[in-house]
Amino acid sequence: MKTNWFDKKVLILGLSKSGIAAAKYLNDKGADVYITEIKEVNLDNYKELTDAGIKIESGHHSEEFIKDSYLAITSPGIPPQTEIFNKLKEEKVPVISEIELAYKETGKPFIAITGTNGKTTTTSLTAHILQQEYKAEACGNIGLPPCALLTKDLDYFVLEVSSFQLHYSDAFQAQIACWLNFTPDHVNWHGSLENYFNDKAKIFKTPQAPAFAVFNAKDEKLVEFSKECPSEIFFFADKMGKNACYIENNELMFMRNNKVEKIMEVADIPLMGEHNYQNVECSVICAKLVGLTNEQIADAIKSFKVPAHRFEYVTEKEGVKFYNDSKATNPESAIVAINSFPEDQNVVLIAGGRDKNTDLTEFCNSIKKHISTVILIGEATDRFEENLKNSGFENIIRENTLESATSKAYSLKPNAVLLSPACASFDMFSGYEERGDVFKNYVLSEV
Repeated sequence: MKTNWFDKKVLILGLSKSGIAAAKYLNDKGADVYITEIKEVNLDNYKELTDAGIKIESGHHSEEFIKDSYLAITSPGIPPQTEIFNKLKEEKVPVISEIELAYKETGKPFIAITGTNGKTTTTSLTAHILQQEYKAEACGNIGLPPCALLTKDLDYFVLEVSSFQLHYSDAFQAQIACWLNFTPDHVNWHGSLENYFNDKAKIFKTPQAPAFAVFNAKDEKLVEFSKECPSEIFFFADKMGKNACYIENNELMFMRNNKVEKIMEVADIPLMGEHNYQNVECSVICAKLVGLTNEQIADAIKSFKVPAHRFEYVTEKEGVKFYNDSKATNPESAIVAINSFPEDQNVVLIAGGRDKNTDLTEFCNSIKKHISTVILIGEATDRFEENLKNSGFENIIRENTLESATSKAYSLKPNAVLLSPACASFDMFSGYEERGDVFKNYVLSEV
């Protein structure tokens, strides 16, 4: 049952997209909304909110804003160790995520997609396929917060959901929940790798377990965990169990209760690489579970455009193909793109940025198999070069800017140039989007 928000004081933590979406929705429902932002901001930039009666403070979290709050809704970027949560606990103010608020406010089903890598492509593709038959929107980490869609008449919310959001979601329950993969990431935020895993795992366990749970058959940790999940289980990436989506004889196949159907030829899939085939397989399972036909699914996949910055093909110049994988902000994600190239191709990798200090062993091993030259930029250059040389890889070039690295890569006349940094971008850019845009614009206009 929806909450009657009239005159209830609600505290929003942070002026993030999700926080603002929650604030607008609750304000429209009659709540007394307060937003507290620890960073100093120019409140003139938020005049639309204050004119609507929403109270905003910045630079601190005041007792006035916290006191007597019915509920607090937190932005996903605020770590659980932050002092504000101790204050809220003392005041006995419950804290939830924006996705949990959206879930409680709508009776419409959610398809939740989580994992360390591949979430955005899979969420975009799943929404794209469902739109052949239903009113479905991709939301969450991918763009619009689900609270911004609560006034729309949707059949499905297709939600890219992070471990940060799941940490603060104790009641959220998807109809279909997908776990793409699990590799080390965000350990500083969660406090440990175990906490990171458990925050993702919670939506697959009672009482939050979905009707259908979808797991990667190539991820041993997820296969083992699936035995604890009470939902109807589906696997992708291999023919496993009685429910699965997989590739066999260059055909994309779907199996439910051991009954096998052909979806389409692999050659007709517009995405490249094993990791993208896995994303497609996961999306196919979701589409079949909500009732789409094989023809609808195949047609939608053929018309799908890859999201920007995620192993995105840019162009080809004089036989050199350029790929923008700026979203690869950790080594595990970069490895996926690197491994997509045949070992006999001449591929130049541009890597580096702000180091996350994760282990580089597998990253270096993949480079030795698939990459001819590595060009390093940014703060991580010294550590990456040291690790590559210790692994026996010597063909390394250092450059000061992404532009000079791109020019140098092109001058080597390889088969392909891949920007897959394996690092955050904040040493040189405002985010991975700006980094990717700089790369694409330079390739298209200057190379």
